[in-house]
Amino acid sequence: MVFSTAFSASTESLSDLSLPRESRPQAPQCFLNILSGCPEMQKVFGVVEKVARTRSTVLILGESGTGKELVAQALHHLSGRTGKLVPVNCGAIPEDILESELFGHEKGSFTGAVAARTGRFQLADGGTIFLDEIGEMSPKLQVKLLRVLQERKVDPVGSTRSIDVDVRVIAATNKDLAEEVKAGRFREDLFYRLQVVPVSLPPLRERLGDVRLLAEHFLRRQADELSRPNLSFAEETVQVLMRYSWPGNIRELENLVERIAILNEGDSISPAQLPPHLVEARSTTTIQFADVTLPPMGVDFNALIEDYENRLISTALSQTGGNKKAAAKLLGLNRTTLVEKIKKKGLEAKIEVSIIADAGAM
Repeated sequence: MVFSTAFSASTESLSDLSLPRESRPQAPQCFLNILSGCPEMQKVFGVVEKVARTRSTVLILGESGTGKELVAQALHHLSGRTGKLVPVNCGAIPEDILESELFGHEKGSFTGAVAARTGRFQLADGGTIFLDEIGEMSPKLQVKLLRVLQERKVDPVGSTRSIDVDVRVIAATNKDLAEEVKAGRFREDLFYRLQVVPVSLPPLRERLGDVRLLAEHFLRRQADELSRPNLSFAEETVQVLMRYSWPGNIRELENLVERIAILNEGDSISPAQLPPHLVEARSTTTIQFADVTLPPMGVDFNALIEDYENRLISTALSQTGGNKKAAAKLLGLNRTTLVEKIKKKGLEAKIEVSIIADAGAM
């Protein structure tokens, strides 16, 4: 296992990933500034170390905010490649601009192309290109990317010549690409080219003990910046934080701690300083059942069970932003089983409306 402090302070904010104290099999270790004793994260570190010095393409899977870019940085750092790590957010750049950003263009190749431009692949020559949100890439660009992976050549927009590039490709997505392939939105051949080595990052809700360690780390950093060394969480506050499902994962926790540290006037942060939706949240690992009193006329047992099952499925999908694989994991089901239940119950449209409504309320 590699131990290092090669990352700058700007990358530490998402990097202290540790195993819950109550089930820690070993002391947390530092892997390129990523701290963890969590078995799932230790597996990730092992895969990163094995694949880093190869040319194999890596597909990093995980919800938003789980630290996919940190893993890409670790892969590049351990690769021994002399070139740069060049990140590209495929979901944040419009398609017509993204093609030029990735592959470059020649002067006069389109309106506004007043000079030739070097693409990100050329900038990453000898290094690594990190294609974040690869699931948002258009079919047209997917074809061009497939050619780069197969032939290691790029064709700048408006050029008649191909340029050789030596680039290691790391891609990341929070989408279920297998489902995207089935829906015809993502090329199957590109999918298999990208996931030569898949790396899955567990969400924060599956590492609840990490919440305490991460929250305290972020608070210590804020306390230093604010020159308030006595800032701390009340134990009740930590318990509230650990009951929340963290759909935004580590990034959401980091942002929350920064906000409450700035706004809190005393040294101790109580639950009253937390947003109401956190205080009201129930644990994702237990479900409270109220005492049941049956009416004299009885109930429709099958209808009640059906309704409860529908609500569980809708809640799981809402918490995971519609990600069926993650929702199935929350419910302890196979993804295919969950998909069949959704189809059978005709829940697809209702769930989409619910997710859109939830997103709009944030």
